[in-house]
Amino acid sequence: MPQLSAGDTAWVLASAALVLLMTPGLALFYGGMVRAKGVLNMLMMNFAAIGVVSILWVLYGYSLAFSKDVGGGLIGGLGDFGLEGLIGEKSLSGTIPTTVFVGFQAMFAIITVALISGAIADRTKFSAWIVFIVAWATIVYFPVAHWVFFFDNGNGGWIADKLKALDFAGGTAVHINAGAAGLALALVLGRRVGWRRDPMRPHNLPLVLLGAGLLWFGWFGFNAGSALAANGTAGVAFINTQVATAAALLAWILVEKIRDGKPTTLGAASGAVAGLVAITPACASVTPLGAILVGLAAGMLCALAVGLKTKFGFDDSLDVVGVHLVGGLAGTLIIGFVASAAAPAGVDGLFYGGGFDQLWRQVVAAVAVLAYSFGLTFVIGKVIDKTMGFRISEDDEVSGIDLTEHAETAYDFSTIGGGSRTHGLSRSAAVRPEHGARVVTSPEPAHESAPASTPGQAPEATSEDSGRDSAQGEEDGPADAPAEQKEGSWTR
Repeated sequence: MPQLSAGDTAWVLASAALVLLMTPGLALFYGGMVRAKGVLNMLMMNFAAIGVVSILWVLYGYSLAFSKDVGGGLIGGLGDFGLEGLIGEKSLSGTIPTTVFVGFQAMFAIITVALISGAIADRTKFSAWIVFIVAWATIVYFPVAHWVFFFDNGNGGWIADKLKALDFAGGTAVHINAGAAGLALALVLGRRVGWRRDPMRPHNLPLVLLGAGLLWFGWFGFNAGSALAANGTAGVAFINTQVATAAALLAWILVEKIRDGKPTTLGAASGAVAGLVAITPACASVTPLGAILVGLAAGMLCALAVGLKTKFGFDDSLDVVGVHLVGGLAGTLIIGFVASAAAPAGVDGLFYGGGFDQLWRQVVAAVAVLAYSFGLTFVIGKVIDKTMGFRISEDDEVSGIDLTEHAETAYDFSTIGGGSRTHGLSRSAAVRPEHGARVVTSPEPAHESAPASTPGQAPEATSEDSGRDSAQGEEDGPADAPAEQKEGSWTR
């Protein structure tokens, strides 16, 4: 009979708080990467995920994901609706109160939904996003969480208890799931106005690095906290998370140095996130040396994968596909090669004499989650688009989604550079009055061609090779820009 452990309870509570911090960190990470006229909307999309998913989780999300299986490993029942039966002192999940486990897993649901927002930045109706959160969390995330995270002595989720694929902290349920959904929505909504024509550079790179730092910090709760105990497994997950992230950061900027001539701050931030993504499923399955290999592979693969959107013509605004889908796939599949019985999971991969037994399980799990998420997300997106409309109008997009959706701007551009620059706001765009204020109009568009001295601005570029929306910079910049640019540098 399990006994309540005060130490385990304290660790999981702290881990839950760390994972919650990841969503504001993600908001800053994404917010710095969008243009100045869309940063508030990106922050709002992430914070809306916190609000909506928290309520859904308490009402029925936890029950669908973690109550007794009612569908052959596919879905839980509604026996824990509202959590009323779980709040007693004797209700335990292992050595921690069930309510602590509920709170910890709620943070996973929140961050998964928030990750999707980066694929559809700058063009999504906020009201449609709220509806999407409800539909996607209910139809996609809660069932997939049941597949991957619910263990019940062979009667739990089909990936966890029947297939026995290894996913310690959510490479499939969180990252492949969100990445596939991001790809589907990018296809449903289409490209941003001016994509590959107008500059769409990150407007504030220090904000990106701040967000990446908060993500890195919070990810220790995400991975080490998934041990659900203050024990050796948590320690292994902790150190593996650190070294894999460090290796991926170095691998990404090395690719940039070889390909583009210079490493970038956005590359360092993105490399770190790619490493965090890839080690998520593998952090209890590999040794620290294996974790370094996971990080190196993820950093290189994701640095190359972000170029897929320009080659295939889909506008994944902030590289959700290139980092989270590809990183999640890399981390999930590499377990089949470098898993070691010396790690807490106790399974050998192909390179350690385990043959293909674990590899095929990892492949099936990854493909199943990818296909399920992509297919249903595409349908959900199409239904929303055909009924209430998923995308703002072109005029609103050009004017700036912060103004048109929220009647706010992040910065007072009239105080910058003599007050003449407005960062893409149209003269004809009506600013919605706030609390009864008069409607005003804004000056002619500047098409984001701010000079290099604009705070946080990334350099110009022309090469499509790096994939970070480099093609968008082909006609970028002021008229007196130098004729030749450094080949291989990029803009988003």
